[in-house]
Amino acid sequence: MSNYKKEKIFLPIALNITDKKILVIGGGRVAFQKIRLLLPFTNNITVVAKEICGDIHELRLKTFQKPYEKTDLEGFFIVYAATNLFELNKHVYNDAKKLGILVNVVDNVPYCDFVSPAIYKNENMTVAVGSNAEDVKASIRLRDKIKNYLEHDYSHFD
Repeated sequence: MSNYKKEKIFLPIALNITDKKILVIGGGRVAFQKIRLLLPFTNNITVVAKEICGDIHELRLKTFQKPYEKTDLEGFFIVYAATNLFELNKHVYNDAKKLGILVNVVDNVPYCDFVSPAIYKNENMTVAVGSNAEDVKASIRLRDKIKNYLEHDYSHFD
């Protein structure tokens, strides 16, 4: 068996998530940050975790405070595995793949069908900056520069 690790290439696209359900497995800080990034686009988010932090509860999303089971995936379009347990995230990934559900294991690119770019959204205008999951901090810095430009110099587009 070769040690060769095939590089993943991510196509930047915008998915139609109208009436689509999104599942987040995990209830801690990482899950909360992922949810915050999703909320400008949808609140059709369900959270499943043994423990769910207060910040997530305050969002008033559908939550199930319980251990993950494969049946939790039924009916979802996208799933984010956002726990701090690698084996559980890998299990979610494998279950989702078998069911044909798009899956993202947060901060673990080899276990991602997609990655989330750094996003700036203002009304119907969305700017996404990606680095093919190789330099997230650089993507965020560029997104912030674009955001600053658009918020202060947007009159150039009128």
